[in-house]
Amino acid sequence: MLRSGSIRQDPLVAVALAWTLLGATLLFLLDGRADAQVNVFWAFQPPLDALLAYSSWRISRIATGPIRRFWRMLTVAGILFTVGDTIQTAVSFVQPGQWSTHGGAAQSIGFVIGLGLIVVAMLIHPHAGRSGTERLAFWLDSATVLVGGAVVAWGFAINTEDSETNLIGALAGAAVVLTAAFAAVKMILSGNAPMHRHAAVTMIMAAIANAVGVFAAPDADGPLPAHVYALRLLPSLLVALGPRIQEIIAGFDETPFGARRRKPYSLLPYGSIAVVFIALIVLLRQSENRDARLWGTVGGLGVIVVLVVARQLLAFHDNKRLIAQLDTTLTELREHETRLRRQALFDDLTGLANRTHFREEVDASMAGAPPGTVSVLLIDLDGFKAVNDTLGHAAGDALLAGVAEKMRGAVRSGDLPARLGGDEFAVLLRDCDARDAERTAQRILQAMTVPIMIDGAPVRASASIGVASTEEDDDLRSLLHAADTAMYAAKHEGKGTWMRYDHSMLPA
Repeated sequence: MLRSGSIRQDPLVAVALAWTLLGATLLFLLDGRADAQVNVFWAFQPPLDALLAYSSWRISRIATGPIRRFWRMLTVAGILFTVGDTIQTAVSFVQPGQWSTHGGAAQSIGFVIGLGLIVVAMLIHPHAGRSGTERLAFWLDSATVLVGGAVVAWGFAINTEDSETNLIGALAGAAVVLTAAFAAVKMILSGNAPMHRHAAVTMIMAAIANAVGVFAAPDADGPLPAHVYALRLLPSLLVALGPRIQEIIAGFDETPFGARRRKPYSLLPYGSIAVVFIALIVLLRQSENRDARLWGTVGGLGVIVVLVVARQLLAFHDNKRLIAQLDTTLTELREHETRLRRQALFDDLTGLANRTHFREEVDASMAGAPPGTVSVLLIDLDGFKAVNDTLGHAAGDALLAGVAEKMRGAVRSGDLPARLGGDEFAVLLRDCDARDAERTAQRILQAMTVPIMIDGAPVRASASIGVASTEEDDDLRSLLHAADTAMYAAKHEGKGTWMRYDHSMLPA
């Protein structure tokens, strides 16, 4: 959680805010004196640039990998801004009659190189965890926003009929807007920004303030209003506060550079279309502006449409891939569900119903069934332990699987054979009275007289079977208990099948 109190109480943040407020106040007090306003405008820039360089350097010392590289490049940019603005401050004091905020050669060179470093730092910062398609979509979105900014700058911030000097200055101002817009796009769209989201807020606000400052007086050819000078001073404060806030967060947050959750979509390209379309309408209403600016706006709108169409085609392709992956995943889930259900209800070795499934089915079949219409067989193999001891467990498993096959062949299609565990089996006989149940038991015993081939040797299985049919007031427990008692009686007497009639045990 962000400790906002730590930011408010930070002395450097407080000094930067007070310094900018003092500068803005002087700009308004000196309204009408353009030369003095320009001197104040440039004089208040270097300390803010120095704060940018200092805080970026401090962060670079604690960061690692690509994040350290980003902050080192930002440190160099801050130094270049500081040197360029310091030189421009001196120039503004020795050359009277200034009113424009466009810098001279030294300031422009430092500004352009520093700004270039920031752009390069953003370009080379990795998009961790993104596929090639996602990276391409990011660049298409970014390009759409940049083209939109270029169209608006061309249509409103640049006067194509101005002198060459003013045109170059306007282009430089437009470059500030575009670069700031790109920075904002990078911070918004990237899921791996090299700074905390709270630090990025001021950087995005700086981009907005830059745009407002450039467009506030695009066609001015004389002294600017005080509020324009103040607006163009504000971005320096906001840019400097971002690294300082990041440094403060790094002091108490264990993960100050953590990746932020990125949205699966972006509305920025559609915003660019809306902005350029509005600009086109405004220019069309101004008949005198049907010139290069109008055609540039139309051309830019066409480029944006192409970029957005490419982005949508990419999204359709990506959606098709995701749908295919979803289908595959759903198929795998269904197969996994089937496997789990089979494991929960059936015996792995024999494929018969397991004890749980058998008991559930018997209980369900007894519900509402008339007495004497549901029967169960409990089957216990005789001498199974001897097979395991003499031939091995693999042979025992083969014998159990063979017995299961004989049971399947001896029962009806609606009956449920089951393995209850070990060498104990059972059969649920639906719609079957005691006599029919006895006949089924005899068929099973008859089937077991045929030897089972195990490793080329014939092995004959024998079994004892207990039969029980439902009677009045029977429940699951009493029915299975009766069948179990009959089965042990059959095993004890050695006469094969035993069954229950009126709760008495009689030999078959």
